Amino acid sequence: MPFNPERLLNILLTYPQPSGYLLGFSGGLDSHVLLHALAALGERLPAPLRAIHVDHGLQGQSAAWAGHCASICRELNIPLETFSLQLTPAQGESLEAVAREARYGLLARELKPMEMLLTAHHQDDQAETLLLQLLRGAGISGLAAMPPLAEFSQGRHARPLLNVTRDELLRYATRAGLRWIEDASNRDIAFDRNYIRHQVIPLLKARWPAMASTLSRSARHCAEADRLIETLLSRTLERIHQPADGTLSVAALNALPADQQSALLRIWFGQRGVPSPASVILQRIISEVLGARQDATPRVAWSGAEVRRYRDRLYLMPPLAPFDPSLSLVWGGEPALTLPAGLGTLHFRPSAEEMGERTESGRYRIRFRQGGEQCRPLGRGVGKRVKALLQETGVLPWMRERIPLLEVNGEIAELIGICRCEPAAQDPLLRGLQISWNCPLLWRQSSPVNKAD
Repeated sequence: MPFNPERLLNILLTYPQPSGYLLGFSGGLDSHVLLHALAALGERLPAPLRAIHVDHGLQGQSAAWAGHCASICRELNIPLETFSLQLTPAQGESLEAVAREARYGLLARELKPMEMLLTAHHQDDQAETLLLQLLRGAGISGLAAMPPLAEFSQGRHARPLLNVTRDELLRYATRAGLRWIEDASNRDIAFDRNYIRHQVIPLLKARWPAMASTLSRSARHCAEADRLIETLLSRTLERIHQPADGTLSVAALNALPADQQSALLRIWFGQRGVPSPASVILQRIISEVLGARQDATPRVAWSGAEVRRYRDRLYLMPPLAPFDPSLSLVWGGEPALTLPAGLGTLHFRPSAEEMGERTESGRYRIRFRQGGEQCRPLGRGVGKRVKALLQETGVLPWMRERIPLLEVNGEIAELIGICRCEPAAQDPLLRGLQISWNCPLLWRQSSPVNKAD
């Protein structure tokens, strides 16, 4: 059956109904055909349609391409938003990977709740992806290639053309008299995908004409096997997972066979929305983090994420921002104070109106631990090392220098979020003051263990 709007509608009706469709529209052949077929469905389309064009800024003609896309969308009466990116790949980074990551990051931000992102990946794209994954030594998850439907941001990402060939799309575009963008960079075989497309696949198709369909079928088989494995291992993951803070038990992981450790970690990363690292990074996590001694705090990082260990828990988080613990902030009675390095906000009660006139300039400061500090916690009657208090209350080692300390006239009056100290009780203003810390980072164990380390 040739590709047409009716065939597309039948595919869309197999998906959960979204609040709307967001089409990624590059202006090339594939996305133009998808846009045209969606527009042809008119009121039969299950939800409103809008389009988005991302200008990567990598081609001199990119502004003209954006204008072309706007013109096409006006003709079809489809709302279009255009965004421009400024990409600066680091030395050694793949331009393809950087562009893809930036594009999908933007699409994730723009997708509305329960909306469905539509992209025009087709059967030949799927075959190319499977070959690339094979050549990269991917496991079964990688060989599953591109799923037809997946959770994405606040909604879903659908690829309704995965069973449609590039030739079918070309025939549709020719019959409809469509005008599309031809990006010369798509013929540059310096890029891996283009090399596969223009040098490898023609040879394979000459011998096996149904190659794209066959490889796509293999990808579906891998996806089915991957889902089955994930279902079975997710039960194990639930047993070793701590819902309160999202961590995993190191002891429970170490009790599993090595192949299960790798598979569980990949599922954990996927559930947390973190791209799985390369196999060599995964092996470092198993040997250097899971295999570290009990009192160690090892760390392994990759693009956009890092894994750390503290006691028996494994933590997955975004990389910590650079931080200078010698920084200090004057508090002058304002109701909120923003902390540096993504540490969130301190909120003070009562409000600034009630106490603004009672604060003395420079008397109250927020600073951070640099080592050797002592304080006198209320009710203890003795001085304590700040380091010991942080250990007792389960503050994560990498967060200990980031815990805000309130000082009054140079004395620690409060370890915010942990305990008050005697200077707070002796200060008329601080006695009635409540401080809350809205920190976006996990900074202490969910169940502290009273054990110094």
